[in-house]
Amino acid sequence: MEFTLTTPALLFSLLSLLMLAYTNRFLGIASLVRALHADYRKTGDVSLREQIRNLRRRLKLIKHMQINGTMSILACSISMILFFYGDATLAQVAFLISLLTLIISLSISLWEVAISVQALDLHLKDMEKH
Repeated sequence: MEFTLTTPALLFSLLSLLMLAYTNRFLGIASLVRALHADYRKTGDVSLREQIRNLRRRLKLIKHMQINGTMSILACSISMILFFYGDATLAQVAFLISLLTLIISLSISLWEVAISVQALDLHLKDMEKH
């Protein structure tokens, strides 16, 4: 396989979109936490506390997704710079690091989605009882 400047450049655009999606997830959950926290302060409903705890866990995962995604973008950028300056071997190493941190980020994303679906299932079970 031929490694050219185009290879990390393609990954760079994907990573930018991925980070945008992660940020949108973060903002959505942060907004929900604020609303649930306000409701909890008014009502003291224990189930809200459990929901907030679940959302806090998801926020921590999203933080790690964003950290690894950012590291992937940095390694990808370094790869392009190294390739541009003619050091193809180090450029490939940086690109490999970029791919590994991307895999970590996506794996954490899968974990966060699983927690999200689990939380929604619990929420909907309440409805099934009635």
